[in-house]
Amino acid sequence: MEALRTKAKELLAQGEVQVVIGYEAGTAGVRRPCFVRTAESAIRLVWDTNCIGNLAGYLTRPEIKRFGKPAIVANNAVLRSLLQLVAERQLQQDAVLALAVAQDGVVTELPTAQAVEDYLAISPGGLSAADREKMEHLAQLSREERWTFWQRELERCIKCYACRSSCPMCYCGHCTMDCNRPQWVSVPSHALGNLEYHTVRAMHLAGRCVQCGECGRACPVGIPIHLLTCYAEESVHRQFGQQAGTRAKLDYALGAFRPDDKESFIR
Repeated sequence: MEALRTKAKELLAQGEVQVVIGYEAGTAGVRRPCFVRTAESAIRLVWDTNCIGNLAGYLTRPEIKRFGKPAIVANNAVLRSLLQLVAERQLQQDAVLALAVAQDGVVTELPTAQAVEDYLAISPGGLSAADREKMEHLAQLSREERWTFWQRELERCIKCYACRSSCPMCYCGHCTMDCNRPQWVSVPSHALGNLEYHTVRAMHLAGRCVQCGECGRACPVGIPIHLLTCYAEESVHRQFGQQAGTRAKLDYALGAFRPDDKESFIR
């Protein structure tokens, strides 16, 4: 933790960055985002096993961009998000300085997308063991059983859009869900509207989800919605060989045409 605070203090004092996006102590042991803009404020930064939130979503927000060049305290999910945002041309290659913190507290500066790629090549991360077990359990169910499972889960959705707000890949200024002329997706929180919303969101994230699990953690009613987007992501990986958050140059699988595509996913 001290190494992180020292590094942040140096970067801000020397003017290399204008803000450090990291974690600070919240209530009840929760770690919340913080935005450190002076060297003296670096003391607020903390790092421990509770620092799991994906901070990358702040990088595309106009109010954060106005601060100037950012450094971001990065776990592997944040690093994968950075690469995907660069691949989607939402960030420049060297627009963000990533501060990767190892379990022993060692801080590694990753100033470019290539440096992030090299770091993730030896420390890829991914779904937790618990989430992987849940995914495998769902995969073993029949199509009808999975349909029943998701109907039951999505009935509890209150349409608060916390999943959308917490996702670093949901950066559109005006979401399809908010359109009312014409209205593509029903607004009320009922069975059909919930199903439409989550189906559309899962398809928008297919091939783009970095499997950080942030949407599932953000859900106030405990819907494991991240399993749906993670499954869509892994389906694209199996069918097209592309994996989100691994390279800074990556075509969007659902937006690319390949003449030799076997189209084996079409039943």
